[in-house]
Amino acid sequence: MGGKSSKETQLKKSNSTELTQEEIQLLLKNTHFNQKQIEEWHAGFIKDCPKGKLDKKKFIDVYKQFYPHGKADKFCGHVFKTFDTDGSGEIDFVEFLIAISVTSQGDIRDKLRMAFNMYDIDKNGRIDNKEMEKIIEAIYDLLGEENRKGENSPPKRVQKIMAKLDKDKDGKLSPEEFIDGCLSDEILRHLLAPNAC
Repeated sequence: MGGKSSKETQLKKSNSTELTQEEIQLLLKNTHFNQKQIEEWHAGFIKDCPKGKLDKKKFIDVYKQFYPHGKADKFCGHVFKTFDTDGSGEIDFVEFLIAISVTSQGDIRDKLRMAFNMYDIDKNGRIDNKEMEKIIEAIYDLLGEENRKGENSPPKRVQKIMAKLDKDKDGKLSPEEFIDGCLSDEILRHLLAPNAC
């Protein structure tokens, strides 16, 4: 495997639903799971996704079960894009388990970096006001938040967040500004990255 990136390794995967030794090694290196746990997760994934892929519709359907009173579609779309690291429109087992590992067992910085990647909709390495507003609206939809007026409106909420986190005042958040800001403000961390708490 040597110096290959996980992206290069992922591109070489077979289309089979069987777990290859190369995939196991990749997951051992990039997750907090041991081989037995990886094999158990794989068996469950294949049971739920017999073709070895999780499409966006099924992903959203599963996610909705956890938020029955909210509208999960927008938020799930952002989460799905974050998990679908190769942009194929489907989440394969390797993408799935790496995401599960970060969200369930990763350290707080890993979780905040994943949240940053989700909010960086255009993938340019910065979060601007429009991107943050889309995410805040999606979070409100997900949680069933009805009070979106005045100080609680998405634009006002974004204005407060940006004022607090945008240290260089360029109108965009870098990964460092986002992560450091969330680490220093527990309330903000709960809003923007609840899995990182």
